[in-house]
Amino acid sequence: MSSSAQEQETVKYDLGGRTVNVPKGGLYDRFRMDTDLDEVARDPRVSGVDFFRRLPKTRVDSPIGSTLTPNFYYRVSTARLTMLAPSRAIRSRLPAELAPLEVAPGLGLASVMFFRYDVCDIDFYTEAAVGIAVKPARHGRLGFFDLVTGLKNEHLDSYVLSLPVSTEIAQVRGHDGYGFPKWVTELDVDIDAQRTGARVANDSGGTDVSLSVPTPVQTTYRSGERVGSLTSYTSINGAWHSTLSQTNVLAAGTARLPREVALELGEGRMSEDLRALKPIRTVQLDVMTEGQLALHMPVPTSVQSRNK
Repeated sequence: MSSSAQEQETVKYDLGGRTVNVPKGGLYDRFRMDTDLDEVARDPRVSGVDFFRRLPKTRVDSPIGSTLTPNFYYRVSTARLTMLAPSRAIRSRLPAELAPLEVAPGLGLASVMFFRYDVCDIDFYTEAAVGIAVKPARHGRLGFFDLVTGLKNEHLDSYVLSLPVSTEIAQVRGHDGYGFPKWVTELDVDIDAQRTGARVANDSGGTDVSLSVPTPVQTTYRSGERVGSLTSYTSINGAWHSTLSQTNVLAAGTARLPREVALELGEGRMSEDLRALKPIRTVQLDVMTEGQLALHMPVPTSVQSRNK
């Protein structure tokens, strides 16, 4: 974390009985999730806000108190490495109610992801994740359409094993409000058109996971031209919930069987989770150098019991 970030003046807010520090004068301090889109549109880092004008917010009660949903992310960059992993190893880390999305008998998909949220309703933060692609948690067999769209990343269903973040408010909202396995750590993510780099620190300041890789050639899209979605499943107080996030892709690229991938697994919760999945090989690298995101609050969902 830079010294300027450490020295930034903060103010305290209560989220469902938990106190968090947020940047004084930041978007959360000024707007409390009800952000003025015209104000955001004047930020030179933001390409536009038309995507968000078509997504009205609603107020809901949640474990973190009354809040507005969705949470808007106005300038986002992301990187995801997708790997083949044995279904047996994946199943050992999945709740019994969920099943891996298999691309071939005995083979599922695991991923390690990195996120940088430059402009957001809850201010700047970074995030990383180890996730598993799962079959949609609904009744009936998985159709061919589900597999094809899942592999194309148009709509993915996932279960997240670890989700470190860089700020208190992101941790409390994500853990208490969404049921995600979030904790706060030092976490650097830098993504541009040439290179993608990230480092997640462990409790002792060493490396948990790091990545360095050339960024795939980027294709630009008009706002609304390419919108993907991700459904994540979590258990909150013993009840299954699904969380929808919608991504408005503005510039992104993909490399299949990517080369020059420097992924380092050190010591920590993320690296332990990834090793437990026994990844075989990296099959795809997806990097979005610019995008936008709407993250909805979780809703109760019916999850069919499955046999392991």
